[in-house]
Amino acid sequence: MPALIFEKRNHVAYLTLNRPEVHNSLNPEMLVSLAAAWKEIDSDDAIRATIVTGAGKVAFSAGADLGRLIPLLTGARKPEDEWDSKLLAERKLGDIALLRGYDMDKPVISAVNGFCIAGGMELIQATDLRVASENASFGLQEVKWAIIPAAGSLARLQRQIPYCKAMEILLTGNRIDAQEAWRLGLVNYVVAQEKLVAKADELAATIAQNGPLAVRKIKEAVRRCSGRPYEEAFKIENEIAREVMKSEDAKEGPRSFMEKRKPNYKGK
Repeated sequence: MPALIFEKRNHVAYLTLNRPEVHNSLNPEMLVSLAAAWKEIDSDDAIRATIVTGAGKVAFSAGADLGRLIPLLTGARKPEDEWDSKLLAERKLGDIALLRGYDMDKPVISAVNGFCIAGGMELIQATDLRVASENASFGLQEVKWAIIPAAGSLARLQRQIPYCKAMEILLTGNRIDAQEAWRLGLVNYVVAQEKLVAKADELAATIAQNGPLAVRKIKEAVRRCSGRPYEEAFKIENEIAREVMKSEDAKEGPRSFMEKRKPNYKGK
């Protein structure tokens, strides 16, 4: 079985981390496959939203495969297959896989089932909406092993939840449960395990029905405005608004409303 299952249905891409026997830990094959998937999603106009989840009911992802990935990257293990060789030949594939320094302007929803640890938690911080099952737990435990979560968490976590709680998670390495993650605003919803995928599907379907250009440009604007003074941010907002308002979709949306019919959006 592939380390990553990539499917497309009804304008939605589905990415499933598929190594349940090792808690969906990230090995070279999974990282290379994730990087390729994000690039394909980005270029496929038919895809309007993405759901990423983990196979099984135990874990979303426990992070890096300490037996396969880390030894390869430190040089303690020589490349043994095409995935090892591809990752070593293009180290930035690891960053792309975790959406670090790679601008993905189509919305990404994470459906977190079970453990979401280390690299798994770093990946969900790059997603836009997050649904967690009641048995989910979150943690960045790298500090316990004298290393650091440097795949996005040092930059992202303290921007997404209160500073002191971010520092507690980073410095202690302790896990938090799904309800605490919801209380902190790290996830949008906590649902029963059997309703996890349905809730993610509901969010993705709602987004996919909206104007696809408007959806992408909203995400682009939020990303580009982040951390900027209002004066600069408003200029970016105006730039994005002008582009959207010139689109065919911006004419189709109000017209369909007045004609009391479903809009026919083309994403342009």
